[in-house]
Amino acid sequence: MGRHVVVVGAGVTGLLTAVRCARAGLRVTVLDSGPVPNPAATSHDEHRAIRALDPGDVAATRASAVLHRRWLELESLLGKRFYRRVGVVTGWPADAVGAALEVAAEAGVPVSAVAPEKYPHLRFPAGSAGLLEVDAGVLLADRVLDAAVRWLREQPLVVLRPGCAVREVDVDAAAVVTADGLTVRGDAVVVAAGPWSGGLVDVPTVLHRQVTVYLRPPDDLAHWWEGAPSAGRIGDDGRAWLWPPGDGTQLKISSATLCREVEAVGEDAEAWTGRLALSSVLADWERYTVTGSRTCHYAVDPVTGGGEVVRIGPSTWARAASGGDGFRTAPVVAERIAEEVGT
Repeated sequence: MGRHVVVVGAGVTGLLTAVRCARAGLRVTVLDSGPVPNPAATSHDEHRAIRALDPGDVAATRASAVLHRRWLELESLLGKRFYRRVGVVTGWPADAVGAALEVAAEAGVPVSAVAPEKYPHLRFPAGSAGLLEVDAGVLLADRVLDAAVRWLREQPLVVLRPGCAVREVDVDAAAVVTADGLTVRGDAVVVAAGPWSGGLVDVPTVLHRQVTVYLRPPDDLAHWWEGAPSAGRIGDDGRAWLWPPGDGTQLKISSATLCREVEAVGEDAEAWTGRLALSSVLADWERYTVTGSRTCHYAVDPVTGGGEVVRIGPSTWARAASGGDGFRTAPVVAERIAEEVGT
């Protein structure tokens, strides 16, 4: 029989890694402490942004542009629509727009300059201009996970084991021990348990806690919002991000001001929600109704501040640090892991 890969964690990285491994003909067992997919996973949410433009880095922009194609390919493979190609508009200093457009052109990413006035219901930093990235938009995150699980359940080489918490990982033997004492052995182990990975493997990370706020627009603006792009670097301080409603999802707002380092996973969304000044992000903000808030966590590499895949044993890999963009980059991370564990 083919090589056996044990995946710990049924978030986006774990599930897409399982998909890639199964397509490569590998046997896969996915373990998660909760249901699969798990609503408590940090990657389980209504939406995530997908974009490519990094005005200061042509290579990074070109590499991120691959993600647009990878997500379209996943839609086709999994048979589910979850990529809303509504574009992403970001605010930048007016004198930086020309250089940013040159980077986009060199990387082959369609980007155009737009006047902030085109989006009258958003607030941009004073003196800024907008850049609209066309091949970008919103990933319907929970639908991605649902589609991946449905596909995996149909694969004869895949076993999904919900409610199977892992208490120990033997990085040298490529084995894990579950909470009830069962040892699950594989030819390779992938630890993708998000911010909980640090309790299983010794990989240095810094944990961040982020709060997002959900809103309902006024009825007379519902149609406008249905066609609105995702938006970033908005608000008076240019630190807010916004995901538009559509396909049954809510309007969502967050800000870098709500992100901070913490010692452990926890909940404090209500205490921090008030710190997101809606008046600095939305025009006529008092007409919007706050419908809820959510706390999420992500770990970063303490040196790079981003996500890292680390080989921590002869046949054991970990993505303990997913970074703040772990969801959008998951397809290429899964491809890399599947290639390495399959050899």
